Amino acid sequence: MNLEANIQKDLITAMKARNEIDLRGIRAIKAAILLQKTDGSGKELDAEGAIKLLQKLVKQRKESLTIFEQNGREALAQTEREEIEVIERYLPKQMSEPEIEAIVKDIIAETGASGMKDMGKVIGAANKAIAGQAEGAVISGIVKKLLS
Repeated sequence: MNLEANIQKDLITAMKARNEIDLRGIRAIKAAILLQKTDGSGKELDAEGAIKLLQKLVKQRKESLTIFEQNGREALAQTEREEIEVIERYLPKQMSEPEIEAIVKDIIAETGASGMKDMGKVIGAANKAIAGQAEGAVISGIVKKLLS
């Protein structure tokens, strides 16, 4: 079952249960999917595109969460936390830093990367290998640590 069908089914379930938190998060995902479908590119939303879309939604909310926490807006921060939790349910299980580090070490060995000049090559390969199971910032930080 694709993301769009899952979202529709879960939206109905949340409506019947009158779960406002789930409704808010699922509606945000549904709106993002609709925007993606009507952006004029004519591309269908495949599994990889769906993961990228969900990661983008989580990243946006984490940025907002940081701003709200810095400004003492706890009610708004709580809303963002709840939406992040709902959206993350649709993402693949996230890898731990030691798991990512092991993959990156293998990639460094395969590519023969020796320093920071090879960082782009390693990050590109790591993003393909890890695909949606970790945030780009985490991958980048680990690559920097291992190459320096």
